[in-house]
Amino acid sequence: MIIIGCDYHPGFQQIAFVNTETGEYEERRLQHREEAEKFCRNLAAQGMKVRVGMEASGHARWFERLLAELNFELWIGDAAEIETKRVRKPKTDREDARLLLRLLMEDRFPRIWVPSWENRDLRQLLWHRHRMVQARTRIMNQLQAVALNEGLVCKKRLWRERGRQQLESFPLARWASRRRHDLLELLDRLNPTIAELSQAIEQEVEKCPEAQRLMTHPGVGPLTALAFVLIASVTLLGRSLFTVLHLNPGFEAHGVLTMAPCASGCLPWQRFVAGSATGVCTSCCDGRASL
Repeated sequence: MIIIGCDYHPGFQQIAFVNTETGEYEERRLQHREEAEKFCRNLAAQGMKVRVGMEASGHARWFERLLAELNFELWIGDAAEIETKRVRKPKTDREDARLLLRLLMEDRFPRIWVPSWENRDLRQLLWHRHRMVQARTRIMNQLQAVALNEGLVCKKRLWRERGRQQLESFPLARWASRRRHDLLELLDRLNPTIAELSQAIEQEVEKCPEAQRLMTHPGVGPLTALAFVLIASVTLLGRSLFTVLHLNPGFEAHGVLTMAPCASGCLPWQRFVAGSATGVCTSCCDGRASL
């Protein structure tokens, strides 16, 4: 078996590996993607069993897919915990790769749970919709500012047919008019895109019994239900749901459990979903626990 400690970077990877049968040890620096892919495929062609250990990081999706294709065992480690196991003060790529290999060999590698490819792809759906909604909100806020500057105060009615006609009827200067036109055009393009993504989320919820059950709770819709199911999958390894969702449990004076999202410590869309859902659910629970 070949065990590889991989210090992964977006443009290259520094590896330290050992053959447990022969004791042969080697270090290499592999450029992405061609050199690294060639190295891995050569190992696979030799019929060797391979285990790769690397820190949790971004920009490695292609590498993870490659290892899965070659049936290599991939261990993802907790970067913060790995840092605490460092003995030498100098921090270099070679030292990082050696440390990862040593932890693998000594069975001290702090392996973490990694969601399935299906789970991660559905998270991309939620993340993409979240970003599209944010873009639409920014555009709508700018158009509201245009309306207010022209003395039109109608808030949500601005997005109705009459409100839009009023917005388009204002005589503006050349570039102000161009800005209004472009913003309205972008808004018209985003609305059907968001509707399509929302429909895709509803279709995914129909395939997920856990999400459907969550939707029986007042105030929980398809987006919130699917997001909670995807995020809370990690609780199968014993982590607290509060930890995963970054919620602060607390009790009101009359003893009702409430949960407020932390201001930091999780992804923006997770924080957004958790904040929206807990607010709605708390108002709907009528004396029951928020979740």
